[in-house]
Amino acid sequence: MSKNKTAKKNDPPSSLDRNRFNMKVVTSDTCRSCKTPCSRGMRYVAHMNEPGSVGKGVPCILTRGKGYK
Repeated sequence: MSKNKTAKKNDPPSSLDRNRFNMKVVTSDTCRSCKTPCSRGMRYVAHMNEPGSVGKGVPCILTRGKGYK
C-alpha cells in the first residue's frame, strides 16, 4: 500500500510584509521638484547633471510601503 502524501501549505505573507519593501522609482525631475529632498535623491540629481549620463531612476523613500515605521 502506498501512503498518502501531505502537501505543506505555505502561508501567504501578510499585507504588511508585502508592502514592506515597495518604493516607487522616480526620475531626477521628481527629485528636483521634491519638497523634502533626501541625500540619495540629491546625489542622483548631481549624477544626472553630468553630460552623457544615463539613469533609470532612484527609489524614493517618501513613497515607501506601509510596513515602515
